Amino acid sequence: MGSEIIDKLEQWGPERCESLGLEDAIAYCRRLTLGQYENFSVLSRFVPDRMRDGVSAVYAYCRWADDLSDESGDQDLALERLAWWREELNACVAGDSRHPVFVALGSVLTRHALDPSPFYHLLDAFEQDQRVSRYATWDELFGYCRGSADPVGRIVLQLAGSSMDQKQLKMSDAVCTGLQLANHWQDVRRDIVERDRIYIPHEMTDEPDFQSRLIQTATNGHAPDQEFLEIYRGVMRSLLERTSPLLRQIDPLLASVSADVRPMLWLFAAGGQAILNLIARSDYETVLYRVSMSKFQKAWLALRASRQGRVS
Repeated sequence: MGSEIIDKLEQWGPERCESLGLEDAIAYCRRLTLGQYENFSVLSRFVPDRMRDGVSAVYAYCRWADDLSDESGDQDLALERLAWWREELNACVAGDSRHPVFVALGSVLTRHALDPSPFYHLLDAFEQDQRVSRYATWDELFGYCRGSADPVGRIVLQLAGSSMDQKQLKMSDAVCTGLQLANHWQDVRRDIVERDRIYIPHEMTDEPDFQSRLIQTATNGHAPDQEFLEIYRGVMRSLLERTSPLLRQIDPLLASVSADVRPMLWLFAAGGQAILNLIARSDYETVLYRVSMSKFQKAWLALRASRQGRVS
C-alpha cells in the first residue's frame, strides 16, 4: 500500500513533478481512494455525490502524508518528505498547486471555501508520529488525537456545508477521537512490530514492566506468562470503556447535519464501535492479533446505515 505511493515520488516528488489537469488529478484521487480500505471503503455509496470529489482529494492528501511518514523507512527521510509535503500545501493554499493531489485539493478548497488550518494540523500529527512513540498519560494521547483525527471531522463538516458551531465541533471531535482510538486498540500488535509505537498510555497500569512485556508479547506472538495477558485484558477493557462514550456522540451529531450525510457519518462511527465490540469478544487480546470485520458484518452495518442513518 505504502510502496505504491513512495514509488510515485519518481513521477510526482520533490525533484520532479509531472503536471496533470484538474480532471485527471481528481480521477487519480478517486482511484487512490477507491483502492484503499479502512474498516469501510472511504468512498462508499453513502458519500453524497456533492462531496465525492472533496472526500477523494482529502483522503488522497492524508494517504500521501501517512505513507510519506510511515513508508519512508527512515525518520530523517520521513521528516524531510513531510516538510516537502508542507511546502506543497503552502503552494496549494497560495493558489499555485503542482502535485496532482494538490491540484485536486486546491479546487476543493476554493469550491467549498475550506479553512486550510485542519490540513496543517494533520501534518503536525504526522510529524509527531516520527518524534513521539510513547504516551505517558491519557491527556497526552488525547492531545495527539486532536491533531491526527479531529481535523478530518472538521473538514468533512465543511464539505457537508454544516453549521460548524462549537457544540457541533465538540461532538465531531469526540467521534473522530473515538475512531482514532478504536484503530489504535485494533492495531496494538502491528503498531509495535512495524512502527515501534505504543499508544496505550503508561498511566493505564501500575505494572512497572508493562511496556517491556507488551513489546515481548507482540514481537514473539505469545505472552511471556499468563499473568501478563490478564493484566493486558484489564487495561484494554478500561480503554474500551473510555472510548465507547466518545463514539456515542454520533447520535446528537447526526441530528445537527443534513439528511444526505447522516448515513456516511453513522457508518464510520458504527464501524468504530463494531471494532470495539470485536475486541471485547476476542477477550481483548489485540496484542496477539488484529481483529477485523467480516463481509457479513460490514454488509449488515451498511444495511443499518441505509435504514437508520437518515433517522431524524
